[in-house]
Amino acid sequence: MLMPSLGNLRLGGWDGGSGEGSRVQSLNAVDAVVFALYFVAIIGVGFWVARRKAQTADAYFLADRDLPWYVVGTSYIASNISTEHLIGMIGAAYIYGICVALWEWHNVIAFSILIWIFIPFLLASRVFTGPEFLERRFNSTCRLLFAVMTVVANVTAFLAAVLYAGAVGLNALFGWDIVLCTVLLGVTAGSYAIVGGMRSIAWTEVLQTVLILAGGFLLTFLGLRALGEGSLSDGWSTMISRNLGEEAAWAEGIRRLAPTVLGEGATSYERLNLFQPPNHTLIPWWTLLFGWVATSIWYNCINQFMIQRVLAARDGWHARMGIVLAGFLKVILPAVIVIPGLVYFAMDPSLDRAAADKGYAALVMQLVSLGVRGVLLAALFGAIQSTVNSVLNSTSTIVTLDIWKRYFEPNMPERRSVTVGRLVTAVTLVLAMVLAPMIERIGSGVFVYIQNLYAHFAPAFSAIFILGILWRRATGRAAAWTIPIGLGASIAVGVVFPEMALTVRPILIWAFCVVLMVVISLFDAPPPPECVTDDLTMNWRQIGIFRGLGKPWYRNVLFWWLAFVACIAACYLAFSGLGLGR
Repeated sequence: MLMPSLGNLRLGGWDGGSGEGSRVQSLNAVDAVVFALYFVAIIGVGFWVARRKAQTADAYFLADRDLPWYVVGTSYIASNISTEHLIGMIGAAYIYGICVALWEWHNVIAFSILIWIFIPFLLASRVFTGPEFLERRFNSTCRLLFAVMTVVANVTAFLAAVLYAGAVGLNALFGWDIVLCTVLLGVTAGSYAIVGGMRSIAWTEVLQTVLILAGGFLLTFLGLRALGEGSLSDGWSTMISRNLGEEAAWAEGIRRLAPTVLGEGATSYERLNLFQPPNHTLIPWWTLLFGWVATSIWYNCINQFMIQRVLAARDGWHARMGIVLAGFLKVILPAVIVIPGLVYFAMDPSLDRAAADKGYAALVMQLVSLGVRGVLLAALFGAIQSTVNSVLNSTSTIVTLDIWKRYFEPNMPERRSVTVGRLVTAVTLVLAMVLAPMIERIGSGVFVYIQNLYAHFAPAFSAIFILGILWRRATGRAAAWTIPIGLGASIAVGVVFPEMALTVRPILIWAFCVVLMVVISLFDAPPPPECVTDDLTMNWRQIGIFRGLGKPWYRNVLFWWLAFVACIAACYLAFSGLGLGR
């Protein structure tokens, strides 16, 4: 029996289509109580953890550098999961298919580099921020450039986009005004972050990770059960069959979307294969070989709002085991943020990009009974809150320590830095709320918008960090020139070649930046000895990155890292030409 399309079936007043006249849903009493309990629990935990007043920079910005591994790992993932995933990636999976799961699984390379290369140096240097590390390794110009670019990226590519996507979800669910939704999300998400700093954020994110995953698995479970008329196995088979285009309506849906995926003139594409042809507009297969060198390393290894919980770990073992835990969570994430997009396509293959971005809301209203929707709404809010709070705290850290203290108030007392940090958090939140509604005019979809901004910011910084750690001959002047030239080159290439896949451009720019930095460095005098100490650069004669891995075997970082890599390899095999994709 064919499932009725989301565009035609109305349950509880929901119309999943994108046309005018779509009606919306109100929370019933049980949903409202569930949602209210979530807010009470999260805000209560946030302020309870913050009961010890953060009076020092270490306490407010890095939780006294005392986070255990399970908090590091869950907080790292909670900071990563946001409306970009629940709204944007579900929509992207509807359009492109399983290949968008590579944004999760292909992080195995960057995670490995973070575990084995970046963490030892970041912790040994005892820095608060990535920009501070750059100053110690190169010069103050690099610190300022990275600080400014990080703040710009945080506000535009993270905060504003996350708030807007969350507002779209609430608008689709309840018909509330986009601006009102943005303000509501910003105010509720930023409250305890301003007061408690990193400690409150990290511990509440443990709960939010559990909630997000539970809500995501619930939606996937209900979607597959609906497709299989009560049977999960039948639902899985139906989803696979329809995404392969084995039924007429879904074959037509694939034909209709093919030009978006493979370019003008395309009539078909493989939705269940991770490895896509060279003309794929999002992820050509060859970008898998080199794509991690730019965007993935920047996002996972040097992006402040992600690595701040690594810098706050108790020691190197807790930092590394936290990232291994985050890796295992990455293995299962596509089950809650990609599979629903495939389910959505299997239910209705006729939707456009705008309707696809409303997939989370449509599935919730289609599949979830009253009384349980409050859980899914809480999961959406949890995803928004975790990212917003993390970005706010990282932005506050950088503005306070890398810009304000460095250039305006060098002798700022510890208590004063906390006060300035809270003020910066509030101002940043307001700015993001003002910018968020403007993203609606972009028209490329939330997921693509965010990834496109990453592709501009990432290559130059990824290049200088990698060369800075691995090559002692890299100089500060070379790094300072590489940053603006690399950013300018990325923008120029994007303007001249607008059809170039956004996963291709950063690879080319990264390679250009590496060559540029090497050439300039070779024409420079060698860097001063204080910039190439063993806690800042790799000493190839005495590599110490394999120390402190933990004993016995079940506490060993290497053992669990290998298990994580094996799980990713199994996922690649399952959705390739040799697995379920066929």
